[in-house]
Amino acid sequence: MSLIDFIASYNEDMRIKRIFQNIEKIYYPFLAAVSVPLNLLTIVILSRGKCGISKCVTRYLVAMATADLLVIILDLISRHFPIVYYEHFLFLMSIPVCNIHMALLYAATDCSVWFTVTFTFDRFVAICCHKLKTKFCTMKRATLVLATVTVLSCLKNIVWYFMYLGHYRLLNNPVFCAADLTDSNSELWGTIEIIHYILTPCVPFVLILLLNALTVRHILVASRARRRLQGHSSGKSHRDSEMESRRKSIILLFVISGNFILLWSLFTAVSICNRMSELGYVIYRPYFVQEMGFMLQLLSCCTNTGIYAVTQTKFREQLMNVVKYPFTLIVTFNKQ
Repeated sequence: MSLIDFIASYNEDMRIKRIFQNIEKIYYPFLAAVSVPLNLLTIVILSRGKCGISKCVTRYLVAMATADLLVIILDLISRHFPIVYYEHFLFLMSIPVCNIHMALLYAATDCSVWFTVTFTFDRFVAICCHKLKTKFCTMKRATLVLATVTVLSCLKNIVWYFMYLGHYRLLNNPVFCAADLTDSNSELWGTIEIIHYILTPCVPFVLILLLNALTVRHILVASRARRRLQGHSSGKSHRDSEMESRRKSIILLFVISGNFILLWSLFTAVSICNRMSELGYVIYRPYFVQEMGFMLQLLSCCTNTGIYAVTQTKFREQLMNVVKYPFTLIVTFNKQ
């Protein structure tokens, strides 16, 4: 490449970078303004238990919304805001808690991802394993599973407290805590980070796809058996309502799982490429691809409410009641 071509390429990269920085200054505040109230509404509505969803499923969905809310607070608001609006957050440079922040952020992210896996496994058991369903698909067991995932996520991510220093450096980079450059480029650091990305979210990707494939296979077999039964009997049976309930659960499961994989894929690929590059492998990564990965990954933390609203009629009704409640109070107060 000639010097003129290099300069032209560099100028083009800088132009794209400035465009995305301007987009982020609008996108991130808008996403925070939408996602925080949406996740809070989701937690409140589901906790009331009036959405026609079993208590076991409700427990998983509330946990997922809570984890997403924590990611929004710890990642979007407390991490990306200071990066995008650097000049307004210089005071953070003197607060030595970035390593604590990073450990909590990774723990919350792990919980958000693995809660999706546990929910997928719970639905797999409920649909495909009738003998295990009565023992596993209970609110008590769901609480135990979620608590175990939370504890393991916290223990796994304690390592980041020791990998980073306490001071912020607020650079537009996947990592924003100050760190020893020698350590961050070492094989030990690289190995830990690669293991981190394998466990979250590469392994969850595989598990979710596998469980969904097994669930689909079971549903197809059950549907064929049901059609054969209907061929020998007339009228509707109890099996019809059961299959309808399964259909709704499957729609919810597949949409949540697909949404997670779709919005996390780019972020995961870019993160692994970043680490491989730091270990000496030459991998070209346009700036906008990395930024889009962050934007989509954070978007995944506020889409579940929309998924519930689209797929669950009773949730949609409860959401409308909550939205209309302040206006109902105003009308009632004025009538008095």
